[in-house]
Amino acid sequence: MREYSVPVLVESPPETNTTDLLLEQAAKPSNPALFAVRSTGDTWQNITATEFLADVSKIAKGLIASGIGAGDRVGIMARTRYEWTLVDFAIWFAGAVSVPVYETSSPAQVAWILGDSEAAGVVVEAARHENIVRQAAADEDLSGVKHVWQMDGGGLDTLREAGKDVSDEELEARRSAANLEDTATIIYTSGTTGKPKGCELTHSNFVELSRNSTMALPEVAKEGAQTIMFLPLAHVFARFISVLAVAAGSTVAHTADVKNLLPDLQSYKPTFLLVVPRVFEKVYNSSMLKAEDGGKGKIFHAGAKTAIEWSKAAETGKIPLGLKLRHALFDKLLYTKIRTAMGGRVKYAISGGAPLGDRLGHFFHGIGVVVLEGYGLTETTAPISVNTPKLIKIGTVGAPLPGNSVKIADDGEILTKGVSVMKGYFKRPDLTEDNFIDGWFRTGDIGQLDSNGYLRITGRKKEIIVTAGGKNVVPAMLEDSIRADAIVSQCVVVGDQRPFISALITIDEEALPGWLERHGMPTGTSVAEAAQSQKLQDELQALVDRANKAVSQAEAIKVFRVVTTDFTEASGHLTPSLKIKRAQVLKDYSDVVEDIYSGQRV
Repeated sequence: MREYSVPVLVESPPETNTTDLLLEQAAKPSNPALFAVRSTGDTWQNITATEFLADVSKIAKGLIASGIGAGDRVGIMARTRYEWTLVDFAIWFAGAVSVPVYETSSPAQVAWILGDSEAAGVVVEAARHENIVRQAAADEDLSGVKHVWQMDGGGLDTLREAGKDVSDEELEARRSAANLEDTATIIYTSGTTGKPKGCELTHSNFVELSRNSTMALPEVAKEGAQTIMFLPLAHVFARFISVLAVAAGSTVAHTADVKNLLPDLQSYKPTFLLVVPRVFEKVYNSSMLKAEDGGKGKIFHAGAKTAIEWSKAAETGKIPLGLKLRHALFDKLLYTKIRTAMGGRVKYAISGGAPLGDRLGHFFHGIGVVVLEGYGLTETTAPISVNTPKLIKIGTVGAPLPGNSVKIADDGEILTKGVSVMKGYFKRPDLTEDNFIDGWFRTGDIGQLDSNGYLRITGRKKEIIVTAGGKNVVPAMLEDSIRADAIVSQCVVVGDQRPFISALITIDEEALPGWLERHGMPTGTSVAEAAQSQKLQDELQALVDRANKAVSQAEAIKVFRVVTTDFTEASGHLTPSLKIKRAQVLKDYSDVVEDIYSGQRV
């Protein structure tokens, strides 16, 4: 199949904007809890729709009183926390446009985003963020940024106080001025290649996509459902789910530090999660390592195999009795413990940002957590397509959401149009024109549609490696296979215009101590020392050999090197959503790559 469309289920009046989603919840007799914030210890306090609306209105009045005009851009630079979304909705109520900034951004990145968006103000989390903004303003002309409000420095109270004289009528005039076609936010791409581009997402993108998604996912996003947000809200994936939760009346809690995720999951007990595949890999690998370190490795591996077999059988609708019995046994021995570690109530997990892979999808389905893998980009307000509880096919990213269409171009590129697709790139009509063809947005990814309209992503068009012999190689399949092992943190396949394919591999420092103990090596052995050991080299070679079985000889990895420093966001090699910045890795490790192909030993 080359094209598949799903009709819109819900249409909104043209005068609607994103703020109406909140008003609808506040008008409900049930007055649902939209957020939960930690009060003391392991207890969480709910914030109802009317409470949230009241505070949003106060801060919005403060923005108006401070001179923020209709259509003005206002930056938000903070970690994942309740106040992020509070400010986001306040900006919309003031008739302005939100501009997210990653809280890990450098002064140069902040200067580019605030300058390019022509921001009139910015709300930051803490003094360290304000210092970055001040440094950015010192390096570049940011004279248009008239205000910097600090969440932790009393900035929100300042806004609440400033807005006391703004009338409800003036606020309502501002709130209701924007319609579906107006810009709601400008989100700058995380920049795996080149300078970040500002994607103009409209109120229509958020409203129509949210309302149609709640219809497609009624079991997941609904009143009474709970989730805990730990992905960065500056990223479109988390941002959309936050708006979707308001539209559905679900409750969202936040954790700013992933190190606190497990205890927060156990105290808050969410019913669904929003994750990127790396989180699932960590859950799987940490569970496996804990079992192996406790002498129960055989039980874990047998249980994992059973979970995957059960999930595959469940897809066919026929589960043999013996498999049912084994599955029930491992549910008591293993699966319950993993679910308890995730809070005990998680039934669904929405996965995006990168390919999950069949193995992890089947494993989590087999232990009782249904993974709904989806696909989208910043330019598409996150989801183009997603698996739903009723329409799921593990290994795919589902069928298009209602109101969206997908088409496969002659060269395999995925094209899309519909309610999720942005207005265009801010102040870049040239880029907008380049990335649309006959009304279809060119995603840059390659994939396939099956006969039922399920989309499978096979690679990134710009990341296809063409060897010196002219062989096209999609690196993701090889990388995902190798990275699935607990000892591996990252893998980058190399070989463009080279005679053969090779790979750079980094070691997971959290998994290394357990690996050293199991292999009888000294506890204090460093990554660099371990990398030189024959034991680790043999294990990594076995992983490479396993990955190579899925590809042809011309696509197989012939040589690998261990890079002793991990690829992280802090090192500049991962985006905030944990995607590899391939060009940056190849630039910074060009000497290692050259040594591979010159035949010299690194």
